[in-house]
Amino acid sequence: MTVADTIVAVATPPGVGGIGVVRLSGPEALVIARRLTGRDRLRPRHAHYGRLIDPTSGEAIDDGLILYFPAPHSYTGEDVVELQGHGSPVLLEALVAASVDLGARRARPGEFTEQAFLNGRLDLAQAEAVADLIHAQTAEAARLARSSLDGALAAELEPVSRAIRDMRVVIEAEIDFGETDLESEAAPDIARRAEALHTTIVALLERLRPARYFAQGLRLALVGAPNVGKSSLMNRLAESEVAIVTDRPGTTRDVLRSPIAIHGIPVELIDTAGLHASDDPVERIGMERAREAATGADLIVELRDLTRPEAVPDLEAAPEIPRLTVWNKQDCVAKDSLPGRGIAISARTGAGIEALKQAIVERLGAGEGGQQRFSVRARHLDGLRSAAHHLAAIDAQAPPDVIAEELRLAEAALDALLGRQDHEALLGEIFAGFCIGK
Repeated sequence: MTVADTIVAVATPPGVGGIGVVRLSGPEALVIARRLTGRDRLRPRHAHYGRLIDPTSGEAIDDGLILYFPAPHSYTGEDVVELQGHGSPVLLEALVAASVDLGARRARPGEFTEQAFLNGRLDLAQAEAVADLIHAQTAEAARLARSSLDGALAAELEPVSRAIRDMRVVIEAEIDFGETDLESEAAPDIARRAEALHTTIVALLERLRPARYFAQGLRLALVGAPNVGKSSLMNRLAESEVAIVTDRPGTTRDVLRSPIAIHGIPVELIDTAGLHASDDPVERIGMERAREAATGADLIVELRDLTRPEAVPDLEAAPEIPRLTVWNKQDCVAKDSLPGRGIAISARTGAGIEALKQAIVERLGAGEGGQQRFSVRARHLDGLRSAAHHLAAIDAQAPPDVIAEELRLAEAALDALLGRQDHEALLGEIFAGFCIGK
């Protein structure tokens, strides 16, 4: 986007609705709005009711409300006008087309929020929180995204970034004005402070890592031998008959998926074919897909059968994928025969299901997710790890210029996390995932 661009897009979801909103942003937004409404004056932040006109034909397109938000006190930091009419896709497209005829261009996905970031109305983490808030699938995910939009992540990181900057001032001043390049009087103190900051970031990483599940969700794969009750458990967790359940082993031959929520975390629940030795080519294809699904899961729930404890799934998953052992059919055995490890449930009666849900979030470290203050993306965690790595590399015996470089890289990692550096490719990737009109 250039300084001269004025962008336009429908800001409400596609389809028919009671109300539809067309948004204009840019230096010509007010001029275009005057032409579309026939009004010479639009009072800022005041809802005007009037006719929306096609300036070419002079015919009315619709009736509705016109709101004007002058720069810099608008969402994008530029002049913004919102035209609120009836939610007909035909009428909304006519308003967009008329705006384009008057000099606007159609906005790219996320361009309004991108402009808000470029104009300093939002930092990058806040801009990402807009998308997280729009796409939140649970109330908890929405709460965390809302907190991020309020700048909680920047508030958490700013003291760390400022402390790194202060240390850089000291060591670089010593480099510029010190009497020797071989010894540093400030290095021991900087190394101690860097170690303390490293500890702070590591603790923050441990606290935040589970929070990414609330924004991005998790993939949970149900695996087990045939006829242990995987499909019954899927139906119980989904609270719907999404999988066929029979007494015949091998009923599930393909991967089934269902979206659910567990303690506020969006979950893609994956039911897989029973894993066992088989010469049936169709079963073998299903089992191969089951293994692929398990490999891409965030958590594997290995379902076992209390009536057949010897039935073990033929699965070799990567050791870094957490695994939770769950024993099904507890209603079919005596209480004194329950295993000492794992969780005992009955997918048929629902016994133990709440304990299973709690065990799932705790196994992922998300049991305290409600205490998180903001939503987290993988990119944020990568930035924190990078900053922690460079702080850990600071050695009091190292030359001052080496210490200064590690501090610079640590600060740069935090700056990139919040979008304080110019990373055009990164910005394009982030905002491409937004809705058009936001």
